[in-house]
Amino acid sequence: MSPALDQRQIAGRSVAPIGFGAMLLGMEGRPDEATALRVIHAALDDGCTVIDTAINYGANAAELGFCEALVARALATWSGNRNDVLVVCKGGNLRTDELLYVPDGSPANLRRSCETSLRALGREVIDLYCLHSIDPQVPLVESMGALARLKEEGKIRHVGISNAGRRQISEARTVVEIAAVENRLSPWSVNSLPIVELCEAQDIAYLAYSPLGSQSLVGRLGEKPGFAEVARRRRVSVQQVAIAWALALSPAIIPIPSARRIETLRDSLGAAGLILTREEMQLLQPDLTTD
Repeated sequence: MSPALDQRQIAGRSVAPIGFGAMLLGMEGRPDEATALRVIHAALDDGCTVIDTAINYGANAAELGFCEALVARALATWSGNRNDVLVVCKGGNLRTDELLYVPDGSPANLRRSCETSLRALGREVIDLYCLHSIDPQVPLVESMGALARLKEEGKIRHVGISNAGRRQISEARTVVEIAAVENRLSPWSVNSLPIVELCEAQDIAYLAYSPLGSQSLVGRLGEKPGFAEVARRRRVSVQQVAIAWALALSPAIIPIPSARRIETLRDSLGAAGLILTREEMQLLQPDLTTD
């Protein structure tokens, strides 16, 4: 990863400006394990110091913790310093064989999920543990209270929240210190920009998942005004421009692109060296009326 951009911060810890989302390595359509390990190793070798995963990133209901165990094997077989890598896990969503996201933010499930993740990772403490989504059947203060207790017990080092709005983030912060918010952000999805402003003002890291949009939209990034033009001028991919755009929006943002192929991964990580000009950012100005 190019050192052109400064390091970013998560709870006072310096990390590389772009992380890696391991989701596609655990879901349906995933590569074989040897390929998946090579992809994670490539991310680490290229300077990634944030690896994002979740308990429900598997192919079916029997694979809770699959992706976390894969990340653990990758770290165990990597030649670098594993202590430099911050692992982000998420709980509060389970799954069935048919459904990827089944909300369960109950304290009992969050404890069970955290302990499952700890076993899968082979660790005594998880660096950053996020509530994956808000369970409408469970008061948010109960879910966050469960994470606060897990932090007090030393099972998680820092607490985060994902897929949350400003009001929910504020409510969560009345219960426990929030180190990171993990929400969607891409040229296709800009309605979280006010949350980015909140995070920047409060020294909260903003982990931007799906920074290229959904898998069905990635190939259409050139349709967004300005992106194809900037990519042509810079002689880079439009996908790299999209991640560079996210990085330029705020120092709080840490994009976490996912990939199944090393080539795709390295193209995304190359965005750390693509510093967009003010003129280019004006070309890429998001249309807030179409989100």
